[in-house]
Amino acid sequence: MHEGLPTQLPDIDPDETHEWLASLDAMVDERGRERARYVMLRLLERARAQQVGVPSLRSTDYINTIPPEREPWFPGDEETERRIRAFLRWNAAVMVSSANRKGLEVGGHIATYQSSASLYEVGFNHFFRGKDHPGGGDQVYIQGHGSPGVYARAYLEGRLTETQLSRFRQEVQHGPGQGLPSYPHPRLMPDFWEFPTVSMGLTAINSIYQARFNRYLHNRGIKTTDQQRVWAFMGDGEMAEPESLGAIRVAAREELDNLTWVINCNLQQLDGPVTGNGKIIQELEANFRGAGWNVIKVVWGREWDALLAKDVDGVLVNRMNTTPDGQFQTYSTEDGAYIRDHFFGGDPRLRRMVEHMTDDQIMKLPRGGHDYRKVYAAFDAATRHVGQPTVILAKTIKGWTIDALEGKNATHQMKKLTPDDLKKYRDRLRLPISDRDLDRSYEETGAAPFFHPGADAPEIEYMLERRRQLGGSVPRRLVRANPLKLPADEVYDELKQGSGKNAIATTMALVRLLKDWMKDPEIGKRIVPIAPDEYRTFGMDSMFPSAKVYNPGGQQYESVDRKLLLSYKESAQGQMLHEGISEAGAVASATAAGSAYSTHGEHMIPFYIFYSMFGFQRTGDSLWAMADQLARGFLIGATAGRTTLTGEGLQHADGHSPLIAATNPAVVHYDPAFAYEISHIMKSGLERMYGDAAEDVIFYLTVYNEPVAQPAEPEDVDAEGILRGLHRVSGSSTEGEGPRVTLLASGVGFPWIADAARILRDDWGVGADTWSVTSWNELARDAVSAEQWNLNHPGESARTSYVADKLEGTPGPVVAVSDYMCAVPLQIARWVPADYRVLGTDGFGFADTRPAARRYFQVDAQSVVVQALAALADAGEIPREKVTEAFAKYRIDDPTAVADVKQEGGDA
Repeated sequence: MHEGLPTQLPDIDPDETHEWLASLDAMVDERGRERARYVMLRLLERARAQQVGVPSLRSTDYINTIPPEREPWFPGDEETERRIRAFLRWNAAVMVSSANRKGLEVGGHIATYQSSASLYEVGFNHFFRGKDHPGGGDQVYIQGHGSPGVYARAYLEGRLTETQLSRFRQEVQHGPGQGLPSYPHPRLMPDFWEFPTVSMGLTAINSIYQARFNRYLHNRGIKTTDQQRVWAFMGDGEMAEPESLGAIRVAAREELDNLTWVINCNLQQLDGPVTGNGKIIQELEANFRGAGWNVIKVVWGREWDALLAKDVDGVLVNRMNTTPDGQFQTYSTEDGAYIRDHFFGGDPRLRRMVEHMTDDQIMKLPRGGHDYRKVYAAFDAATRHVGQPTVILAKTIKGWTIDALEGKNATHQMKKLTPDDLKKYRDRLRLPISDRDLDRSYEETGAAPFFHPGADAPEIEYMLERRRQLGGSVPRRLVRANPLKLPADEVYDELKQGSGKNAIATTMALVRLLKDWMKDPEIGKRIVPIAPDEYRTFGMDSMFPSAKVYNPGGQQYESVDRKLLLSYKESAQGQMLHEGISEAGAVASATAAGSAYSTHGEHMIPFYIFYSMFGFQRTGDSLWAMADQLARGFLIGATAGRTTLTGEGLQHADGHSPLIAATNPAVVHYDPAFAYEISHIMKSGLERMYGDAAEDVIFYLTVYNEPVAQPAEPEDVDAEGILRGLHRVSGSSTEGEGPRVTLLASGVGFPWIADAARILRDDWGVGADTWSVTSWNELARDAVSAEQWNLNHPGESARTSYVADKLEGTPGPVVAVSDYMCAVPLQIARWVPADYRVLGTDGFGFADTRPAARRYFQVDAQSVVVQALAALADAGEIPREKVTEAFAKYRIDDPTAVADVKQEGGDA
């Protein structure tokens, strides 16, 4: 046995063996692969039950998975496609080299596409289905560093101009749309790129959840997606990122045979081998096989077939199995004599195998990822495989066909090619470009010329016809979603009425609105609730019986709580996505749902609710990619605040997520204090993201688990102020003359300033206006925008910020507080037209009661009182002694002073 396969064992009954094999063949022919797969799994199950030792098949020999006799007929014109690849390789390399000419030098990557050109071109010419395909089109994730090759193809297709290619990585200086971004960025090229992929590892997890979301849409009857496939191209070095392999079990568990990964195994990272002493293809094969994937290895080109056929005693396969990747990289840079001596020379049987070959022939023995037929066979097998996702491990050489770059450790950093380098490259590609044309181009532009054979050239006609047959050009981003009819105003009435005598947390108020949305006949089915593992925490278990948790296999067990009214229910048509303990997976689902309007022509409304601390902090990079993908939807940071999620301690205490959210230009953050504010904010979110003039933004709300009294919406509510970030809740609490202050708070902090206003009035004779700040971030953005407008319009009347206008003429100093660190309210300090004091929860969190935590951080009502009195004393409006008296009275520096204060509402 070798790796679980009976390669060397004698067959004691060949006739019986033949009968078993013939029976399997007949089942595949008559009943299909799915039935055969099921029976094989049952046989393995029975073998284990009978205690027959069946070893796991974690890895196979270091040879191609598909033997030559099983390779399908290649349907294309291989020579024409070779010439097309030559054109693409040249233009991609010239594009990057030109971008690094003296005086420009904007960087780029030459070698990645050169190693993967054959992988992409097999897909473009034979597999990738475009948006106009009857089945709906595939979703193709292009490896970020391979973008020059995709631009080069778009140029030959007539989608991009030579001028645009010459302006690679120059997006501003020539005017909008006149240059090209470095990598796949939908936000920068919204009609071209679909998926942002250059943040290493995100392609992997996002493609898995995209394929899963395709099935979700299909199973729920929203769109037929059974003919759509997700293709994801990645590098072997990229597999070291935790996100790359972290979710592969999800793809296998859900049997996503609509997903194919193509891993370009050029054995090289940025500065050296991926695993010099090991074998990355074998390592990855074991990982994927162990996780339940179908693995196809494309290791050797067709020139190796004859040698392997001679390997009757396995000496060549053994040499392949035992040679480390670092040595293979060395072979890729050495001549044939070196390879003859060091690879074949160690065993006389190996040396005899190649004695008929010249050194040049040995040197040119290719890796499988550069063999068009081997790659085609792998792609074809992947599309026919059922019941499992497929990964294709294709061995290539980084910088393939460019003598100056091939296989060298420094390939990633090499951005420029000399005229001599390009002449050698031209000769290897067999391009009709003369030395004179090359030299003249360098003299005139400092770079080599691009190559186009002419619009009527047979190669161009061939590639365009192939794309017509497959449904149009790829990549292409297209928005076909029909407008949504949004809910009427009545759906928000309940939140606006307040909670009466009951105390309700803002999380519960928000969930109540979500339930009403899900009942709406127009948008209800389009809402996609998403949670890592916390639906019950957020009071959403009442949705289980009706909406149900999505599971493509349905529920094949009796739930432990089946006798309860709110029992856990799973269904293949379920609406709720329960992601387990994986915020990264949840964001990937939100991204797939939030961009369905473009990928599928169907508006879907993700409602991703999570522990606030583990949202932006843990998955900020994924949320950045979500914004790049122009996804829309709602992010709900529940159990927010540094002092509100008590008992959980340091790593659960969120005091900074608004700051991280502020770094993402697409994220609109709100920190509402009241249910009626939530109603206005959520309605605005629907209108801005799914209305007639839809914006590519993401609404992020931080809500809390602390029950508080929810007031009814005032008759004169300042709806504009709620949406722009600031509105006044109460005026001065004292009559007549006397010292006055203005108090600002957001979210759960508003009750603190309401109590502070009462204490200031009753104990110190100070009047206070209270304001709810629904968004520090939006106020700061508005102010920065106003200043930027003024900078660019020096001859016109200056604009002022919203916060400055609203607070103009407010009484006394301004004290701001929130359950976040001081930097959050300090965002608006520059534009507050008064003495501005800020209290916040700077530092690490800890476990205790809410009163104790708030006294420790000095953000509670008494701390606000002392800060307000200190500001008044500094302004000369009250004696300094009053501050000292208040400080001693409230002991705001001593958390033990509130040890006997009870808190309402349990922990999360």
